[in-house]
Amino acid sequence: MSLASWLYVAGGLVLLFFGGEALVRGAVSMARRLGVSPLVISLSVVALGTSAPEMVVALDAALDGHTDVAIGNVVGSNIANTLLILGVAGLIAPIVCDVSTIRRDGLAVALASLVFVALAWVGELRAWSGAVLLLLLL
Repeated sequence: MSLASWLYVAGGLVLLFFGGEALVRGAVSMARRLGVSPLVISLSVVALGTSAPEMVVALDAALDGHTDVAIGNVVGSNIANTLLILGVAGLIAPIVCDVSTIRRDGLAVALASLVFVALAWVGELRAWSGAVLLLLLL
């Protein structure tokens, strides 16, 4: 890899750090102003904001005919979010988990994964599969 590639990666990571910080501060401020739980904001605004890069990569890859990259990006990102990010965060500081929230949200994660696997089991996701996934998000 060239020096320019390394600099792009390093610059991107720096921008991600500051962007993430701004996103979290903005989300907390929004939650306070709206009088809603920070959890509600994180499950909606923050989740959509942090998913935007994966969406762009997946769409770009799919449009270029690299559907394996699109699927790998989404699946890999979900695995990394669950195991890597929560694992590192848990090493740094305890993560308090409200049991009722974990039961509800854990079930949603499990069901979303199960629906994806069931739809993709036949070997491809078609327009109707995408519509089902989007409808379940609502």
